[in-house]
Amino acid sequence: MSIYAIPVDLTNPGQVLACMGFLEASEALLGYTEARFDWQPATGTQFQLRTEISENPFTDVLAFLVDAKAIAIAPRDWLVPSKITEFTIADTFPALEADATSLPILLRDATGHSALLSHWADGGVDETFKLYAGNRSAQKIANDMLREITTLWNTRHDALLLDPLNVLCSMGGSFNFDPRGAWMGLDVGYSINDLKSVKELEQKVVASPVVELMAAWGLQNARPFELSLRQYRYAVWNDWLPPQLARPALSGQLPMARKRQYQFALDLSGKNKIVCYAIQENTP
Repeated sequence: MSIYAIPVDLTNPGQVLACMGFLEASEALLGYTEARFDWQPATGTQFQLRTEISENPFTDVLAFLVDAKAIAIAPRDWLVPSKITEFTIADTFPALEADATSLPILLRDATGHSALLSHWADGGVDETFKLYAGNRSAQKIANDMLREITTLWNTRHDALLLDPLNVLCSMGGSFNFDPRGAWMGLDVGYSINDLKSVKELEQKVVASPVVELMAAWGLQNARPFELSLRQYRYAVWNDWLPPQLARPALSGQLPMARKRQYQFALDLSGKNKIVCYAIQENTP
């Protein structure tokens, strides 16, 4: 099996969740995949995938995203609002009630490959980890992220393939997983939104669309462990694990000798929740 690696900042919860997303995506699109984190290489901390099928699973996953679009999933007999431009009907639905801003989505490419993303609508858990608020819909956010990824693929292709979690661009609304794109008026002394009407003063939020979208994929079958209100723990592991074992490992629930655990908080920015950088709990 061949090994492929990308740089990762273990104190960035969004990047760690995005790594979990790359593992899930590689397994879904390419077949059996294992992953681990390596925090001791001379070149810096890495997230590694191991597969027998792909020449480079990170490239293949990104290529899927470039060719994909987000399609909303609505329950049968539900009146679909006009702002939902493209949707499909499902006989089963993860929540008791549908909400136009948080409908599940299918990422589907031209070949028919697809992936379900729906953690924000999961009615079977106490914490859906839905961080965005307002009139933004999951479908619009996902399509915005896909568009930004496609732009980076076309304009910064080599950098994107080498370091997909750290190629940044200015973005509007997102899922709020990347702390590099988070801001609060209390911290900066004013609201960035208040400057949008003044072209000369307008400021952009810079973050990674790959982190935003792949973190949503990573949360499809796993969650950080909730310690208290808006306080969470996640773990990274050094042994090769398939997705079925990586999911409990991410929450720190899988006993392992070689792992690191981190704690982070969700802060509030208006009605939005934003991810803060994490602090390591244990030593190597």
